[in-house]
Amino acid sequence: MNKPFFRKLIALFIIGALIPIKNLLAAPSSSPPSIVGQAGVLMDVETGQVLYEKNPHQKLEPASTTKIMTAILALEKGNLSDVVTVGKEPTLVDGSRIYLEEGEKLTLEQLLYGLMLNSGNDAAVAIAEHISGSVSDFAKLMNDKAKSIGAENTNFANPHGLPDKNHYTTAYDLALIARYALLNHPEFRKIVATKTYYIPWQGKEWDRTLINHNKLLKNFEGADGVKTGYTRSAGHTLVASATRNGWQLLAVILKSQGQNVYSDAKALLEYGFNNFEKKELVKKGEVVENIAVKFGDSVDLLASSDFSVVVEKKSTPIEIKKNLSGDIKAPVEKGQELGTLEFYQGGTKIGSISLVAAADVPRKIYTYWWFWPSLLIILIYVPFRISVGIKRYRRHRKYRYINSYGYIQKAKK
Repeated sequence: MNKPFFRKLIALFIIGALIPIKNLLAAPSSSPPSIVGQAGVLMDVETGQVLYEKNPHQKLEPASTTKIMTAILALEKGNLSDVVTVGKEPTLVDGSRIYLEEGEKLTLEQLLYGLMLNSGNDAAVAIAEHISGSVSDFAKLMNDKAKSIGAENTNFANPHGLPDKNHYTTAYDLALIARYALLNHPEFRKIVATKTYYIPWQGKEWDRTLINHNKLLKNFEGADGVKTGYTRSAGHTLVASATRNGWQLLAVILKSQGQNVYSDAKALLEYGFNNFEKKELVKKGEVVENIAVKFGDSVDLLASSDFSVVVEKKSTPIEIKKNLSGDIKAPVEKGQELGTLEFYQGGTKIGSISLVAAADVPRKIYTYWWFWPSLLIILIYVPFRISVGIKRYRRHRKYRYINSYGYIQKAKK
């Protein structure tokens, strides 16, 4: 055998043998990660599905991730163009700050950047006083909003997250709050994804430079938020979001240690992107079925909402079942629920949506019980009335005019 050819053959064999090993080493683990943080949650932003959890309902301090709720209320109760005059209280607050001065005027938008990028506790108090007049009244708004979002194990005592025995949340609740902000406030998404921002600095010739504390924005693919936090008692906390191929995941880490908070968040997000996939099963307004309507025309049934689900890759297929209302009769109103679409995986129901009528369906007039008797009466009565009218007309034609003596003169034949 030719030696050069033999060497090439051996080389190809070795390369072929090594490739699977290399791929195996590089393949992501399908096992859930082990995180340093005391509690953690990985959530799909669109559906709210939890893909990973560790002590998700344990009450812990949120530290500056509290400011997510502060930002929500600022956006919902105020206007970005509002001019906020800084009072005395913001200048006295401890911890991280953007060095506000009493009497300084900034817009609410500028304060929000100071709040979310530089984690300014003074900005948090200034916002709270602008919206509610006081920190205590603002805290009441925070708690009411938390309950409306579904964060049942959360209680806020201040707008910044400094330690307080009555200030706590859970990893799951914090995920719900951050998800709400991302889904409902485009301006929030813009702010938390911003790396650097500049706002005026009273009495100085240069602007304040605000640098986002979230290191994932610089070194993690698709990172687009949300908020860091730290106090000695809370440890390191982080709410981190990332979007890849239009799919956004949200990781929450509470009571981690140092830089481990970032490795924890990265591990959760990578676990989600590598081991799960999002399936969009139906879109709102999509025609699912056309059904007959008794006493009326047929009508299209539309999906009342989008339905997406996140499933493990290569998992069992999803089955879709239609449950339609029986014996549907006109009239039908547009938007009326006429059935449901149910989704199952492995025999377990994973969700459902309503099917609604695409248009009004009036009842056809000839389907009412009184229509045919009425028609019969009309068919008999109308000819009768016509014949009576003809007879009267012929009788009256015999008289043309009244003569000069006041008598009816018969017409000449």
